[in-house]
Amino acid sequence: MTITPEDDPLQNLQAAGDLLRALSSPVRIGIVRELAGGGRRVHELVEALGVSQPLVSQHLRVLRASRIVTTRRQAREIEYSLLDEHVAHIVLDAIKHTRE
Repeated sequence: MTITPEDDPLQNLQAAGDLLRALSSPVRIGIVRELAGGGRRVHELVEALGVSQPLVSQHLRVLRASRIVTTRRQAREIEYSLLDEHVAHIVLDAIKHTRE
C-alpha cells in the first residue's frame, strides 16, 4: 500500500509548520494583511507598512518561495497577491485573537 501526501499526517504537519515559519515575521504578517485586500505593488506595501523597500522585497522573496504570494507584471511594475486566501484568514484571525 502506497501512502500519498494526503494520507501522511506527519507530512501534513510538516507542511503546516513550514507555512507558519514563513509567517513568523511581523513584516510578513503585515504584507499578508495588506494583500488580503487585493493585489499591491512594492511601493504600496512600503507605504502601508512604514518599512524600507529592500526589507519589503526581502520578505516578499520568502513569501514567494513559500508559495504564499504570487506575482503579475503590470507594465513596469509587479503586483503581488496571495496565492491562497486561506492564508489571509490565518493571519487575520491571529491578529484578531491578539486583540481579545
